[in-house]
Amino acid sequence: MAKSRTSYVCSECGAGSTKWQGQCAECGAWNTLVEFVVESVANGGGPARRGGWAGKVDPPRVTALKDVQHSEDARVSTGIGEFDRVLGGGLVEGAVVLVGGDPGIGKSTLLLQALAQMSSASSGPALSSLYVTGEESLAQVAGRAARLGLPLDGLNALAETGVERILEQAVALRPRLIVADSVQTLWTDQLTAAPGSVSQVRESAARLVRYAKETGAAVFLVGHVTKEGGIAGPRVLEHMVDAVLYFEGDSGSRFRVLRAFKNRFGAVNELGVFAMGDKGLKEVPNPSAIFLSGGSIQQPGSCVMVTREGTRPLLVEVQALVDASPLSNPRRVAVGLEGNRMAMLLAVLHRHGGVGVGDQDVFVNVVGGIRVQETAADLPVLLAVLSSLRDRPLADKTIAFGEVGLSGEIRPVPNGEERLKEAATHGFKRAIVAKANAPKAGSYKGMQVVPVERLGDALEAAG
Repeated sequence: MAKSRTSYVCSECGAGSTKWQGQCAECGAWNTLVEFVVESVANGGGPARRGGWAGKVDPPRVTALKDVQHSEDARVSTGIGEFDRVLGGGLVEGAVVLVGGDPGIGKSTLLLQALAQMSSASSGPALSSLYVTGEESLAQVAGRAARLGLPLDGLNALAETGVERILEQAVALRPRLIVADSVQTLWTDQLTAAPGSVSQVRESAARLVRYAKETGAAVFLVGHVTKEGGIAGPRVLEHMVDAVLYFEGDSGSRFRVLRAFKNRFGAVNELGVFAMGDKGLKEVPNPSAIFLSGGSIQQPGSCVMVTREGTRPLLVEVQALVDASPLSNPRRVAVGLEGNRMAMLLAVLHRHGGVGVGDQDVFVNVVGGIRVQETAADLPVLLAVLSSLRDRPLADKTIAFGEVGLSGEIRPVPNGEERLKEAATHGFKRAIVAKANAPKAGSYKGMQVVPVERLGDALEAAG
């Protein structure tokens, strides 16, 4: 019989421990060690090998890397262009994708739409699929599909949470696509822990990953999100899969943003933009338009920048509000930006720009709910703060991007030419950029590019 022992795993970083302790020794988080049962299986087999779907497994051999035959990953379109973009150009055979997001934001809707498109012949060769639901009944899933008006040819559904039964049905049906909604409801009878526990989530996901790799079926796992915004369960779950996708944005808003945080087959931080409607999620063909206010008159405290998310540039509006503070310690609030970096930029503005806001409340927001993580937002943030402080708008149709150093220099950012081209496409006439990002004279007809080297030069160019 298999021998079992008790161990502990950190729900934040996935580190293991032989005994419980208040603080994780690896990541330093408190009260995150959760008990689970570790079972050793006799005869060299593991629980996942008992299903019998892979047959005899050859022993591993050491191979010279130069002798390994490889080819480009064949991709299958999901029928949804923005979803394909986030996946890196389409779905790869045998890929395991973890999709997370707040409740009601559209995870199940998007995956059901993708499965319906791929199961029918509308987006290419029809692929058999299996939608496994552990939280809803089959009638609820069928009702949602009917409301969305989806083609259901070739789409099969299963209401089950036991991994063994799911794999038995998968072996019999041989689907090329599997969706498990959600991974927190799955459990295996090889463990005695309750469904949703760390050990059950970890082992259930591991068995589905092994099935995907050995059969070539693509698997989507839907993950719950904790109050801190991360996917519930051990962080090791994110290391086991090939791609981790997060839905961002307010569930009450019409727009949804799908971001790739990890992707072994494509670009990280790639964005897909969708709009929620009566018929489900629809692609937004021009994402830059929804991130701009669209007002005909330029307002004080606003500056448009060109950020690069994944493989494409996006036009984003940065807004700032500077107001006299009644507090002895003025507030610094950044939404969509890193708060510590904003505080640093305000210090640079005072030291090298001669503009002090020490007695002012400063609020900075990125319009549209998008989060900007790159340093190209430094210059637009400072220009927006200056515009709000002086209550004077920037020149109409002006964009800016560039990194601001602690000594007041304006540093270039990658892909400057591509950013300028995107701005020119949307009708912008003036650009304030780092000197190293400025193209040759006459490269963009109808656009005036103002190269700057120091923060003082940028403030002067902004007027």
